[in-house]
Amino acid sequence: MSSTTAPTERPRISACIIAFNEADRIGDCLASLAFCDEIIVVDSGSTDATVAIATAAGATVLLRPFDGFRSQKAFCVAQARFDWVLCLDADERISDALRASILAAQADGFAGHHGYRFARLSEYFGKFLRHGNAYPDRVLRLFDRRHGGWRGAREIHEAASVDGPTGRLHGDLIHYPYRSLEQQLLKTQRYARMMAEHEFARGKRATLAKLVLAPAWRFWRGLVFRGGFRDGWHGLVYAYVRANYVRQKTIMLWMLQHGRPVTDPPRDQPGA
Repeated sequence: MSSTTAPTERPRISACIIAFNEADRIGDCLASLAFCDEIIVVDSGSTDATVAIATAAGATVLLRPFDGFRSQKAFCVAQARFDWVLCLDADERISDALRASILAAQADGFAGHHGYRFARLSEYFGKFLRHGNAYPDRVLRLFDRRHGGWRGAREIHEAASVDGPTGRLHGDLIHYPYRSLEQQLLKTQRYARMMAEHEFARGKRATLAKLVLAPAWRFWRGLVFRGGFRDGWHGLVYAYVRANYVRQKTIMLWMLQHGRPVTDPPRDQPGA
C-alpha cells in the first residue's frame, strides 16, 4: 500500500464501494460520489448489470469472491490510489449537505483529524426515520487508511476505526436499506445467524433472562426512550423488526450453545 498524495497537495479522496446485484441502486450511489478523485467498486459476482453500470460511470471495477463484509471492504480500501478513503455501500448516497462538508474539510487538508463521522438517515418504506434506534446512527466512513480501516475479526455489523482524533461532519448519508419487507426479514435472519455464530465462537453465551428481556428492551428503548414513536407507524414497525432481530440472534446463540442446529443440515438425497 503506497501513498500518492504529496504532503503539500490537497488530499485526494478514493471512494470505495462493495456490491453484489445492485443494478437498481448503484447508479445513484456513484452519481453522489462524482466529487471524489477515484471510485473503486469491488463486485462479488453480480449476475445483473451492476458491473456494466459501474464501468459506464467511470469506476474502476474489481471482481473478488465474497468472503465477508469486513474483508471485502478492507480489500477495496487496500486497492485505493489515495490514502483518504470514503466508504459506502451501494444502497447509500452522499447528500448535498454532506458533500459540501466533505469538500470543506478536504480544502482544509483534513487538518487535525484521521477520520470523520456523520449521521446516516435511513428511508423506511416511504419515510425517512429521524428518531429511535435508526437515527442519527453516526458512522465513520471517511478516514485516512494510514491510521485505521476495517479492522478486527467480525465480518458482520463491521465498522471502521482509526487511531487518533476524529471529527463530525454536517449532513446525512442517505440510506435505502430495504427493497421490501420480505427482503428486510430475510436479511435480518441472515445477519442474526451470522452474529450468533460470531458470538458463539468468541465464547459468548445466551441466558434465559436475555431470551426474554433483550428483545423487549430493544423494542421499548427504540420506540419510547429514543422517540421512535415520532416516526408514526414506520417507527413502530421498524422497532418491532429490530426487536425481532435481537430475539432471533439470542435464540440462535442459545441453540448453538446447546448443540442444536440453526440451519438445515446437508441432504444427500432429495426428500431426505
